[in-house]
Amino acid sequence: MTKPTPTTSQKRRALVAAGAALPVVFATKAAAQGAPIKIGFSIAQTGPLGAGGKAGLIGLQMWRDDINAKGGLLGRKVEMIVYDDQSNPSTTPGIYTKLLDVDKVDLLIAPYGTNLTAPIMPLVKQRQMVLMGNYSFEVNDRPQHDMWFNNAPFPDSVSMSSGFFELARKTNAKTIAFMAADAEFAQNLATGARNLATHSGFKVVYDQKYPPNTADFSSMIRALKATKPDLVFIASYPGESVAIVRAVNEIGVGESVKMLGGGMVGLQFAPIMESLGSQLNGIVNYNPYAPEKTVDFPGLKDFLARYTPKAKAEKVDPLGFYLPPFNYAIGQMLEQAITATKSLDQKAIAKYLHSNELKTVVGPIRYNRAGEWAEGRVLLTQFTGIKDKDVEQFRQPGKQVIVAPEKFKTGNLRFPYEKARKG
Repeated sequence: MTKPTPTTSQKRRALVAAGAALPVVFATKAAAQGAPIKIGFSIAQTGPLGAGGKAGLIGLQMWRDDINAKGGLLGRKVEMIVYDDQSNPSTTPGIYTKLLDVDKVDLLIAPYGTNLTAPIMPLVKQRQMVLMGNYSFEVNDRPQHDMWFNNAPFPDSVSMSSGFFELARKTNAKTIAFMAADAEFAQNLATGARNLATHSGFKVVYDQKYPPNTADFSSMIRALKATKPDLVFIASYPGESVAIVRAVNEIGVGESVKMLGGGMVGLQFAPIMESLGSQLNGIVNYNPYAPEKTVDFPGLKDFLARYTPKAKAEKVDPLGFYLPPFNYAIGQMLEQAITATKSLDQKAIAKYLHSNELKTVVGPIRYNRAGEWAEGRVLLTQFTGIKDKDVEQFRQPGKQVIVAPEKFKTGNLRFPYEKARKG
C-alpha cells in the first residue's frame, strides 16, 4: 500500500520535532518588496462635499494609472485604498486609524477639506506620517506637524481674502457685512477677513454666523440689506452658497453694495455653475483656476482634456477646474519625492518636499516650514456675461475674469454689484 506524500506543513513539523533548524525563508520579504505601494485616504463621495470629492478622486486615479503605466514607483505598482467619509468630520479619525492599523498603508493623503482634515491631525502627527493635504485651510496652526504638506493655493486666511480687500480699496468702500458658516473653514476664513477689514479701515455693519447646511437665507439677506453695506464678504460651503446666491437674486442687497462674494465654496463646481447660470453674474469670488491665458501651466490643458471624458462617464463635474488638477498634483509631488529619495521613509520624503521646488500641472510648488505653499496663488474672479443652462460656456475665456492679483489679472472689476449682476 502506497503511503500518502507528506504535506509541506507536515514536513516542517517533523523537522521541528527532530530538533532540526529550519531554513531561513525569504519568500515573505520578497513578496513585500514586490507588493504594491499602498496610498490611503478618505474623500467625500456622498454628502455636501460629494460632488467635489468624486471629481477630485478621478484626478488621483488618473495619476495612479499614469504612474503604473510607467512601471510604478520603486518598481512597484501603486494601489489606492479609499473610503467615503460622507462629508462627515466625525468619520475621519476612525477611517485613518483603520488605514494605518488594518490596511497598513505606506502613504497618506488627507481628506478633501478643512473640516474633515482637522480631526485627524493629532493622530497623523503622533504616528509621524507624511500627510499630503487636500485643500485644507489652517489645520496645522495648532498641531505644528512638520510632515504636513497642504496642496492648496491659499497658505493662510490673509492670502485667501487679501485680493478682495485690495479691490475694495479701489471702489472707495467704507463699510462691510459678513456672513459665515459656523464651521472651521468658514470661521478661519472669516476671522482673517475681519482682521484685514479692520486693518484696512472698513467698518463692520453686519456680522452673521449661521449653522452649517442652512437652506433658507431670506431673513439674513433682508437684515443685511437693511444695513446698506458697501461690501459683502461670504464664507460658505456648496449647499449654502447656492442658497445664498438664490436669496440674493430674489431679494437683492441694495444699490450700496459694490462687491459681493469672497469665500464661497461651490461656485467653482460645474454642476452648481450650470444650475445657477445668470444668477452668478457680478459675484467676485476666490478661484484656484479659470480658463484664462495667465494661468496656462505646462500639462494642465492635457490633463483637463483627458479628465473630461472620464468625468462624463462617471457623471461628475465635466470641467474639473477645482479639485482634479490639484489632486493629480498631489500624486506628482509624491512621485518626485519617492523617486528622488528611492525610499518610502517618511522623514526622507518630508525632507525632500520641504527642500525642493516641485513641478506639477498646477504650476511650480515650493513649501514653507508650516507645510503650506511658500507663495500663494489665490485668484479672484468675477462672473461676467453668464447665460442659463450652458456648462460649456465656462470653458471660454472672459466668463470668469481674473480681477486680482495683478500678476494674473485679465480684466477690470465691474461694480457696483447690482449693475454688474444685471449686465
